[in-house]
Amino acid sequence: MQMVNFNEEQIIANGAVIYDQRSRIESIADSIWDGGFDLLLFTSSGGSQAMLDPFAFYIRHMSRLPVENVLSANLMTGDCNRITDKTVAFLTSKSGDTAETVKAANWLKEQGVRLFAAVGKENSTLESICDDTIVYGEGRPQELVFYLLIGRILYRSGNFDAYPRFADELKNLAFALAQVRKQADAKCLKYAQDYCKEPYNIWIGSGDLWPTAYSYSMCVLEESQWIRTKSVSSPEFFHGTLELLEDDVCTTLLLTEGPTRAQDERVKEFAARHTKKLTCFDTKEYALPGISDEFRPLLSPVVMAAVLQRISKNIEVITDHSLDIRRYYRKESY
Repeated sequence: MQMVNFNEEQIIANGAVIYDQRSRIESIADSIWDGGFDLLLFTSSGGSQAMLDPFAFYIRHMSRLPVENVLSANLMTGDCNRITDKTVAFLTSKSGDTAETVKAANWLKEQGVRLFAAVGKENSTLESICDDTIVYGEGRPQELVFYLLIGRILYRSGNFDAYPRFADELKNLAFALAQVRKQADAKCLKYAQDYCKEPYNIWIGSGDLWPTAYSYSMCVLEESQWIRTKSVSSPEFFHGTLELLEDDVCTTLLLTEGPTRAQDERVKEFAARHTKKLTCFDTKEYALPGISDEFRPLLSPVVMAAVLQRISKNIEVITDHSLDIRRYYRKESY
């Protein structure tokens, strides 16, 4: 069966848009390391923040470098008390004009913070504020910018000696993720067919895939498809949400290859006993041609995003509800 809304050549070309900027991204990383810092801060809004959060997770697990990740709206209400003029902040926005992110960028600039942005459009408001900007345009996955940027900083700090090999292999990432989409499509099509009209859904993930579970349930199922969904992290699932499981409760679990995998397996074992509508998406199930096994634990978010995109591309056809339709988001003031 032909896959809907799938263009392998375009996916590979989109990856090259970012990878071709590798030398510039690494030069920026070297400048950040050479300039020194007392805090690496990841701050943005919505799905953009969720895309950044795994990189704060990796820094915590791979090093002792000081790091915080805070939603821009929360940053503006005092949720980070460590900011100085030696702080370096990383922001991202597809449009480059997300209101909360722009406000945070302006405030950080006033504090003397060095700002790096990854944006989807040239000459954006965010680019005009930041010291360094990578414009990815149609480039995907946007995470590739930060695999190169943060990977290089971890390398320079002595915490990621394998980075040069990792970065070389990232040239294959877009191709590998295209193959993941093909491997996942049949399962994702059936998932979309079976569960597109569920009255209530629970989505679960941990570690570097908790932001994926959170953002997919919020930014795709809720925002783009108007499907009622609750997201909960694997460790927190056992402190409330477990009581909602019954035979007919649709439950979706994302399993990472990172250090928190045991938390996901604990959920899987419990949920399999208490609902007949459990679906597990496990990054381990997907081959990544051109990527060494040793680097797979760093790539769970982009592998899972490729898998889940096949749900999105199928579900909008099945429901006849375009992913681009909104009632309120950016439609009225709020």
